Amino acid sequence: MSAPLPGSGDTSSFEPSSLDLASGAPEFGAWLGWRRRALATVALLACLLLFAFTRWLAATPFIDAQWSARADGAVLLQGSNLPALQDLQGRRLLALGDGLAAPRPVDALLLHRSPRWQVDNSARAQQLAQQQWLASCLAGGTVELLLEGHPPVRLQAQPRGFAGLGLVIWPLLSLVLLLLLFAAVVVLARPQWRSALFALMALCQAGNLAFIALETLRGLGLPEVAASADLPWRLALDLVTAAAIVQAFWQLSDKLPHARAAIAATWAVVATVLLWALLDSASLPWSVAQGLCLALGVEALVAVQQAHRAEPNPYAIVMRRFAAVGLFTLVMATAAVVVSAHRPEMAYGVAVGASVAWYLFLASLLLLTPFLSRSRQVLREFALLAGISTVAASVDLLFAAVFSTSAFTSLALAVFIALAVYAGARQYLLQHLLGRSLLTTERTFELLYRAARDVQARPHRYPQRQAQLLRELFEPLEIGVADTGTARARVTGGGAALLVPLAAGAADGPLAVQLRFAQRGQRLFTQEDARLAQRVLEQLRRAVAYDEAVERGRHEERQRIAQDLHDDIGARLLTLMYQSPTKEMENYIRHTLQDLKTLTRGLAATEHLLSHAAAEWKADLLQRLKAAEAQLGWSVQFDEDLRLSVVQWSALTRVLRELVTNALYHGHANRIDVVMTLQGGALALSVSDDGQGRDPVTWAHGLGLGGVRKRVKLLGGRVQWVERQPRGIACDVQVPRFSDVGKGRSSTAEQAPR
Repeated sequence: MSAPLPGSGDTSSFEPSSLDLASGAPEFGAWLGWRRRALATVALLACLLLFAFTRWLAATPFIDAQWSARADGAVLLQGSNLPALQDLQGRRLLALGDGLAAPRPVDALLLHRSPRWQVDNSARAQQLAQQQWLASCLAGGTVELLLEGHPPVRLQAQPRGFAGLGLVIWPLLSLVLLLLLFAAVVVLARPQWRSALFALMALCQAGNLAFIALETLRGLGLPEVAASADLPWRLALDLVTAAAIVQAFWQLSDKLPHARAAIAATWAVVATVLLWALLDSASLPWSVAQGLCLALGVEALVAVQQAHRAEPNPYAIVMRRFAAVGLFTLVMATAAVVVSAHRPEMAYGVAVGASVAWYLFLASLLLLTPFLSRSRQVLREFALLAGISTVAASVDLLFAAVFSTSAFTSLALAVFIALAVYAGARQYLLQHLLGRSLLTTERTFELLYRAARDVQARPHRYPQRQAQLLRELFEPLEIGVADTGTARARVTGGGAALLVPLAAGAADGPLAVQLRFAQRGQRLFTQEDARLAQRVLEQLRRAVAYDEAVERGRHEERQRIAQDLHDDIGARLLTLMYQSPTKEMENYIRHTLQDLKTLTRGLAATEHLLSHAAAEWKADLLQRLKAAEAQLGWSVQFDEDLRLSVVQWSALTRVLRELVTNALYHGHANRIDVVMTLQGGALALSVSDDGQGRDPVTWAHGLGLGGVRKRVKLLGGRVQWVERQPRGIACDVQVPRFSDVGKGRSSTAEQAPR
């Protein structure tokens, strides 16, 4: 069972940290040593790179002013800290100049900083021209602003400084650093192609977040290369990420015959479009670029669906849900950008909002992926939060783009709709996001109760019953004996398997079992599952230990009672027998001593073979009937020589004695027939006589007959008295599951809560 599922590849490769080496061993120290140094080096280089990036941005000249777009495409001054612009709020910016050449007209495209999210090709060309003209003016050190109804305003370009970067850039760059470190950790923990694909995705999204950081800079002015590099580089980052996701999904299963061809075709198309973008980005239609991203998203969804259909795999299920949510987010962001493209007053804001929502969502998924096996609760809460945020952001952008509502109105409507969707779909999400069913406390207790009763009945099956309990709890796709032992339950293979130690009930019992893929391949194992398995088996161990202690106490108490009866009552009866005045009294006391001997031997023993018990019963009844000058008919047949428990032996002994006593002393019978059969685990006992008893329905059931009913019920059976013809009474006892009772599962055990 330590081998991966057929065709699924090495599932342990998904686990970020799956080391099983002993702590403190030289190999472990060597393993951790160079990886720690490599990670520290990567972290240092990443910090230096981000510091150089922020210093480069801080040295970029800019115009410290806030601007907005009007519906006709005009750019309006909203406010500024510069003295020359403080009294010009609300004026329209007509043109920009460098003081040497003639000013060039500008419009709302000047505010749109990302050509990657510009829908119209001609508008993108104008946007790039205005951005490059602004950058060249700022690079010259002097900028002239031609404002409507006012003489040209000459401004001296000043570097941004770190204060001019704004507050939004810092959490974005922190997320960039986190992605870089995650990529390094995954690659160092498992150097293989899956880790390389994850690292490639993380690096691409780190680059996208760096471009978003450029979009969030205050005022006017970007580095000169930013505008021209935005479209080809960001498109490259998007397409490479999508192609890497598609490849990972196609390779989730080895049973897809056309996976390699599909992967090769995907990378070929991506390379062709990227080459087009690098050579002539101006001629690349936005619909082609964005359409290819959406097509890759659909292909990823198809690939993961085909992988799960070919081979049930919880990775495929989780990734399919992630792919569906991600594709939905990208579609909503694309729709918002397309709808707002012809509204200059909101095109920039919607484009920034859509790109930020999409890239942050994708980055969050990448950060979550290495921890799929850590916590189901975290995954559920993250999924719910991500779903609500995605719906709210998308609806907010669509309301703003389609209905031109105010920011407050669109946000309020978006939040209301998102909460309504959440309230209606929460139960569905909780049940279907990471698994089709949630294990309730009642269900867990029921399974634990049944397992404890079964182990009490059949201690030799203790390890097998533990494995069965784990199967009932988690419904794994596969379960088997593990190749290696473990001290505690733990998740391996990044959630693909759960390794659980078993308490051995026999010398040849398994040390540990390995479960693969919970809920019949519907979800991964998590740390909560490991803790649940450990706690449930610990409770089962305690229940078994408690039952054993109780049984030991009962056995010791029975032995004490048997010893007291033998030493005290037996000795007194023996004295009376030797002092009896008549032969009849001596025989009566001798028979009583024989009954006492049988009783004490039964109390002292824990088990009785059915064949031995039947012989004792026959001898006892023959002795009783001989004293009463009656005949005994005896017939016993059984297909299995069961080991009777004390409860069974005691119940049958007393039932036989009571029925024979009633037939002799109340019915004055001359013959008693006993027929006992055990077939297929069902016991049938019939005691009939030729006495004077009649109409058993009218009998008053005192201690004798009431005791018979009670003992038969304890065995899980039923008893019935019928009148015989021409004379006598027959008592029929039926115990359908006598063999199960013999293994310790009485009728009370069958009344477990369901």
